[in-house]
Amino acid sequence: MPRRVIRKWRPPLALVLGGTLATVFFLPIVGIGYFRVAGGVLGWAETTWMIGWMAFVATVILGALLWRLVLRPVHALTAYAESEGATEAPTHFGTPEFSKLGQAVLEMTSALRGRETVLRSYADHVTHELKSPLTVIQGAAELLENPDLSDADRVKLLRGITDNTRRMEALLDGQRALARAQEVVPAGTCRLSEVLAHVEGVALGADGDIPLPQDVMEIVVTHLVSNAMAHGANEVRFDLQNARLLVEDNGVSISAGNRDRVFDPFFTTRREDGGTGMGLAIVRRMLQAQGADIRLLNKPGAAFEILF
Repeated sequence: MPRRVIRKWRPPLALVLGGTLATVFFLPIVGIGYFRVAGGVLGWAETTWMIGWMAFVATVILGALLWRLVLRPVHALTAYAESEGATEAPTHFGTPEFSKLGQAVLEMTSALRGRETVLRSYADHVTHELKSPLTVIQGAAELLENPDLSDADRVKLLRGITDNTRRMEALLDGQRALARAQEVVPAGTCRLSEVLAHVEGVALGADGDIPLPQDVMEIVVTHLVSNAMAHGANEVRFDLQNARLLVEDNGVSISAGNRDRVFDPFFTTRREDGGTGMGLAIVRRMLQAQGADIRLLNKPGAAFEILF
């Protein structure tokens, strides 16, 4: 989830630039006017020194303001972008315009890193996940070449090829769904009760508006409910509490050894039943693409907290 830029009051960029230009424009006029009105009081040399110091002080003040409100934010944002996240993300900027720019860059950086993580996880996991069914298919194909193979064994081998082919298709479909989960979806809001209206096995606690598009929320709910039902739950409760959505079920609790891995792509405890381990990974990526996030709570059954 990208860090939020701390919003403090700062003068708008137009005011900063306008004030700088106005100072540059009016300072010579003030100097000329002073020469005309009071030049004979101090003398030419004293008046020149006084106006020179006024120009110097004004230049220092304007330089400090431009550095703090314009140049420093640009340098901080450039350094963060060039370091590819190695440096700490800036938290505040000089003007409202740069604050919006900084937030956009942080969100874009977070999205790009998320996509890079998905590609890396795909390279790390897909070869391992596809290796087992490919090995089974290859072995079955070699055994089928035996002319003395019995009909029963032939049927068993063909069934194994079919089952492992379907598993490979499911893994690839899950990977494609995970990639689609990172696509940009226009922001929007939806009503929790309307999202849950056509979903079986759910209970509604506190209702309210959720700052997520309804299409995204429907996919999130579908994955959470189906995952809970696959692990023995018969009811999933959704409870909206201020800036978070609490999702709890009465199924089997997640073991301590698996708690840190439940959001990893391809991690599943239902491999024999056809589980691909992509459901929670897709949920997290879709939420992060919208600036939200999800985490696992330490409660009986499975309890998740979605933060907006």
